[in-house]
Amino acid sequence: MVPHPPRAGCGFFAVPLAPKEKFPILEMRPGGRNSPLTIGVFTLLVSFVYMPSTQTVESLLPGVQRDVPLRDYATFRIGGSASYFFVATTKDQIRQAFLVSRQMSLPLLVLSGGSNMLISDNGFSGLVVLMKTADYTLQSAALSAEAGVSMDTLVQKTTEKGFAGLEWAGGLPGSVGGAVRGNAGAFGAEIKDSIAAVEFLDEKGNVRVLQKEQCEFSYRSSIFKTNGWIVLSAQFSLREGDKEQLCEEAASHIQYRKDHHPLEYPNAGSVFKNVDLKKLPKEFHERVRDHVKTDPFPVVPAAYLISEAGLKSRRIGEAQISEKHPNYIINLGGASVRDVLELIAVVKKEIWEKYHVVLEEEITILE
Repeated sequence: MVPHPPRAGCGFFAVPLAPKEKFPILEMRPGGRNSPLTIGVFTLLVSFVYMPSTQTVESLLPGVQRDVPLRDYATFRIGGSASYFFVATTKDQIRQAFLVSRQMSLPLLVLSGGSNMLISDNGFSGLVVLMKTADYTLQSAALSAEAGVSMDTLVQKTTEKGFAGLEWAGGLPGSVGGAVRGNAGAFGAEIKDSIAAVEFLDEKGNVRVLQKEQCEFSYRSSIFKTNGWIVLSAQFSLREGDKEQLCEEAASHIQYRKDHHPLEYPNAGSVFKNVDLKKLPKEFHERVRDHVKTDPFPVVPAAYLISEAGLKSRRIGEAQISEKHPNYIINLGGASVRDVLELIAVVKKEIWEKYHVVLEEEITILE
């Protein structure tokens, strides 16, 4: 039997539902027994007569929509509908949506670029917040960007100004929030390399800031991913560089992705994490020696292992392992989540039997 590791990924934030906090509707009646109650710095006059709440998600969160198809907001173009769907254009709106989800005991899903995720055909029975926060400032080598800003925008703006630090991310899909949460990386670099601080929303709805060394960045993970915290913005510390050279490097990465990734089909990006060389049995080290790369430590590309296992172009339903890049599963049109999950299971089984190593998902799967 193939061991099943915890699923991993980035690109959106699935917030664990905390124990329900009570937000009672209180009615103050003449002659009622009222007493002051101090909560933090707020002093409230509370009646002991509790009336049932008649509030709804719609009344608490103006602009929220019902039964919105999520496939339109996922790069895989797979997924059912969200029970509630809200577009947040400010950090305050994100926090308000979070508080409403807590008050109404609704699971919360925050997404932006919609990459690195596979959504169930049954959709999401809760509140989905689409993060459209788009403000950023670049002052000298100090960059501040809200979580909804696309990585493509930051790469273009910083390289055009001659600031180095994000040129490696040329062509990287998704947004700042997802990149920070999953510590996105490519071409030997990672987002953590240029992070200075991160502003986020914790499990209690508090807005907090952590410095880089507090973020617990690791391979495709961070403290935000581990704890289910919502990234609101990030501060980057860049350095001066040669504008022409930086633009050329970013452009070369963009072209590499076009040439080697199946961007012509809906997909979620790399399905599996690359394999830490230390986890591969030593009997295979010589065989893979010429294919080991630094990402940022020695790894064996999952695409190489999948290719060597003869799995290129393997297809189940309308989901297929890409011929161009075997660590991508593409949607040929009308693929279901079951098609993709069965294909993932086939890959993991074949790789285990051939290399005795467990492939870990890089995408996050909402079943």
